[in-house]
Amino acid sequence: MKTLIVFDLDGTLAESKSSLDGEMSGLLNALLRVVKVAVISGGAWSQFEKQVLAPFPRDTPLKNLSLLPTCGTKFYQYKSGWEPLYSEDFSAREKEKIIGSLKQAIASSDFPAHESWGEIIEDRGSQITFSALGQQAPLEAKKTWDPDFAKRKKMKVVLDRLIPEFSVRLGGATSIDVTKLGIDKGYGIRKLRDTLGIAIDEMIFVGDALFPGGNDFSAKEAGTTSIQVRDPHESKRVIEAILACFEPEEAR
Repeated sequence: MKTLIVFDLDGTLAESKSSLDGEMSGLLNALLRVVKVAVISGGAWSQFEKQVLAPFPRDTPLKNLSLLPTCGTKFYQYKSGWEPLYSEDFSAREKEKIIGSLKQAIASSDFPAHESWGEIIEDRGSQITFSALGQQAPLEAKKTWDPDFAKRKKMKVVLDRLIPEFSVRLGGATSIDVTKLGIDKGYGIRKLRDTLGIAIDEMIFVGDALFPGGNDFSAKEAGTTSIQVRDPHESKRVIEAILACFEPEEAR
């Protein structure tokens, strides 16, 4: 059996910007008792605190958990509390160029006018994120805006031309994530290897955007055994299957 299970967050462990539900937090709590677990997502650290950590029971073995916000551009481990190991932040000049390019890509798109809720472009320090409907958009609106990624794939073509020196990835329900070139979920996988001393072939990655251009694809390219899921419901069944592999033979 593998020794590290790595998950995407939005669309994999929870609905976009939503907290883990009771069943998922219970399954992850059980998983953390038998194997190491990591979560890599485009969300900021504040999202991890709200979506992942807040729902956990108090007795969750957090020392077996690694958290990598903003597509692996940051890495947190639990000791006496959560401590950052690194943060690959942009310079002010880099941020200016990325934000300007995102605005240009938005202006050149032919999307119909739509309502938005909150910031469209968010500076997360080590990642700049475009959220088409805003950071606080309701889930139902997000689900119907770009379910096949077609709108964002068109924007990515423009952004790849404007800012080829950065990585542009599609993620979540309405998002595009921009990071430093080569610093993506594949980078996060290699950081997990180096920090935890676990070979990549001892990892499983579970995510909903494992297609080329998706922000989970680089984790697959890094060499992990990868499992594509459609939603948190499928992820729960994957976790149950993994847990079954750790049951004592006599309990089966």
